[in-house]
Amino acid sequence: MQFSTTPEIPCKTIQENLGVVTGNVVQSKHVGRDLMAGLKGIIGGEIVGYTEMLADARDIAIERMVDEANKRGADAIINIRFTTSAIMANASEILAYGTAVKLTDPS
Repeated sequence: MQFSTTPEIPCKTIQENLGVVTGNVVQSKHVGRDLMAGLKGIIGGEIVGYTEMLADARDIAIERMVDEANKRGADAIINIRFTTSAIMANASEILAYGTAVKLTDPS
């Protein structure tokens, strides 16, 4: 599966638009991460535990979006975007979305 943040895939022609596909994950904070985040908030610096948590969540969201595109018979996903939101005090959501398409080689 090819996917891109651009509206096209180089050297390919969009044959059919299969609609918007999404993948999301809601990730909660771990008590240990919260403790370390509190300490980092005092002394400053990157909160590596949160960075890793969000990177993992992003990868899961992409995987779920690709699974949905595969179920529709897509060759690619274009115009991929990401958004995040706070669900509650200790949880956030990452949503990946894009347009599933069928591709052909240009003639």
